[in-house]
Amino acid sequence: AGNSGGSRCVGPIMTSLPLSILDLATVEEDGDVGAALAHSVEIARAAEAGGYRRVWYAEHHNMSAIASSATAVLIAHVAAHTERIGLGAGGIMLPNHSPLVIAEQFGTLAELHPGRIELGLGRAPGSDMATFRALRRSHSAAESFPADVLELQQLLGTELPRTAVNAYPGRGTRVPLVILGSSMFGASLAAQLGLPYAFASHFSPQLLTQAVAHYRERFQPSEQSPEPYVFAGVNVVAAETDSAAESMFVRAELERVRRFLSRGRDRELTADEAAALSDTPAGRQIREMLRYTAIGGRDRVREELDAFAKYADADELITVHAAPTPAERLESVRLAAPGARR
Repeated sequence: AGNSGGSRCVGPIMTSLPLSILDLATVEEDGDVGAALAHSVEIARAAEAGGYRRVWYAEHHNMSAIASSATAVLIAHVAAHTERIGLGAGGIMLPNHSPLVIAEQFGTLAELHPGRIELGLGRAPGSDMATFRALRRSHSAAESFPADVLELQQLLGTELPRTAVNAYPGRGTRVPLVILGSSMFGASLAAQLGLPYAFASHFSPQLLTQAVAHYRERFQPSEQSPEPYVFAGVNVVAAETDSAAESMFVRAELERVRRFLSRGRDRELTADEAAALSDTPAGRQIREMLRYTAIGGRDRVREELDAFAKYADADELITVHAAPTPAERLESVRLAAPGARR
């Protein structure tokens, strides 16, 4: 029954939780970035029509397969081509930026699209160390992440900052913040600051249940979030039939192995070469990233998503549609949509 944590969940399936999407703006092998960005607009429109709550875009650098590096620019483009769906970063890697610049970027977005913009924040650089140096950031930038989050929150608020520096635009927009993470650090910080917490279980599943329990137990209410709120990432491969989805997942898993093991090589691995490496320690480690994946037709995906939400103790699921081609991803988004699941 797929690759999700559903088999570990017991009890009756309750009503479905809100669903959202993390769109990686995936670039196909031919390297057509324009097509990838156009596809992101298609995904967002389908998400809006299907009843998803929000679409997030992740900041990654120096990765030819991901076109969302200029995250705020992509959000602005998608917002201009949609009407009401929430849009945000999942996330901005704050060590790569000054809080002032991010406050100005997302403050501008919030003024252009009131009530639709939010800001997920991560502590990792989202790149390799060579790229980190190219971003002109220091190795100590991640250590100031908690202070930078507070500074950013202040810049987006209405209180006068001690430094007499304001974000224009940004000041007074109160763009909602979310802490992203895959470790106990993010869970602790989100709880301490009274912010929603998004766990990256779609690619780093190991500490999901421990981190969520830690966050809920230690949560301190805040003006933005009187109660704890947990997002959990989960991969989805939905197709017209269970067997079609299972076949699609095999292809998606192999493509994940191929792309990851091609990094740093003079040429991309072929599918046959990747298949030969699939059961090596490196291949198994990459496949383990997809541990939480809902696979199947409409009904089975619904069951697996509901079971995973219960297992993760999540308030909302961030779905990552892992089908190999743009057309298949779009179809997966439509089949798994909340509107399609009623």
